[in-house]
Amino acid sequence: MKKQDLFFILGPELISYRLNRWFGYKDFQPITLTYSVTAACQSKCKTCQIGAMFCQDPSRAKKDLRLDEIEKIFKNMRPVYFFNMSGGEPFLRPDLPEIVELACKYIKPRVVHTPTNGIMTERIAEHTEKIIRIVRQYDKNVPVTVKPSIDGVGKLHDEIRGVEGNFNQLLKTIVSLKRLEDRYDNFHLELGTVVSNFNIDYLDEIEDFVHGLGVESYRNEVAECRTEFFNLGDDITPPAEVYQKLIKEFAGKVEDNIGSKKSLAKTTEALRVVYYEIAGKILETGKQVIPCYAGVSNVHINYDGGVWPCCVLGYEKEMGNLRDYEYDFQKLWRSPRAEEVRAYIKSQNCACPLANQGYSNILMHVPSLVKAGRKMLEFSRK
Repeated sequence: MKKQDLFFILGPELISYRLNRWFGYKDFQPITLTYSVTAACQSKCKTCQIGAMFCQDPSRAKKDLRLDEIEKIFKNMRPVYFFNMSGGEPFLRPDLPEIVELACKYIKPRVVHTPTNGIMTERIAEHTEKIIRIVRQYDKNVPVTVKPSIDGVGKLHDEIRGVEGNFNQLLKTIVSLKRLEDRYDNFHLELGTVVSNFNIDYLDEIEDFVHGLGVESYRNEVAECRTEFFNLGDDITPPAEVYQKLIKEFAGKVEDNIGSKKSLAKTTEALRVVYYEIAGKILETGKQVIPCYAGVSNVHINYDGGVWPCCVLGYEKEMGNLRDYEYDFQKLWRSPRAEEVRAYIKSQNCACPLANQGYSNILMHVPSLVKAGRKMLEFSRK
């Protein structure tokens, strides 16, 4: 995120969110859209059951929104700042570049992002390059980021991800994506680790390995039980006291490595340091440490057209399905059910360390935003 965007692009929407919170102002739109493009996934992760459910019932992917449906939805939305694709495994959709083109045409994102399990190296590299070129046709300054997941080094990664040979494919994918990073100045490779009870004793090894690869941006996010993942009740989340210790180490390593990073990465890392602190407090207290704007600043469209405030509440607090609203996002967004879900969140009936929403919440919380701004200034001098 560019610093000037905070004032000139995001600023008006951020103000509208506060007006909604204080006075019930209705004419607000999300700045972040996360779209789970498919139910398909070939991984069988210990921290997520989406892949296992797809393997048991591949027909789930038949409910994926078609391109013509996606176009109708995007046509009815206002521009968003962040466009995050999710899954399943996003690259299993052969028309992923076409989805991005529809996004660029109608919702005009300022950041395009997708995670990946890194298994299908050739397709990931090919489709990523197509996506980069599509985005550049609309605006050469819009960053495209792809984040392969690394949950362990060697066999540990394969065990957690449930696919033999995944780690070797991941390394090939990283090499292919680094080549694209060298060729396109608006493409950025990231790596991410889901911190769970399965790898908490190996995080130093993973992080040292990642830094040895020369990757600019590396994210740690805590494993969560979500209705999206069909893993409610699974013992995957580290105890709060363990995570508190880990986040201090994460923040320390961010600062140790910040001098070698580019401007965009430094801005992102400043937000990340503040996020780590908030996430730790949420796990410790089980409460919203700062107000949550899920379903206001952020929205999640599921593969089948379901609209969620976030992926943690997911199916439990679905606002409605776009297929039932004739793909009219605005009508669903202002529906009584959507208002009911927002009221549930505003009343602090839930709390979670979801990173996607956490960054938006930081932008809406003045003390946290000031803290992030100070970090940005500090990092810019290194």
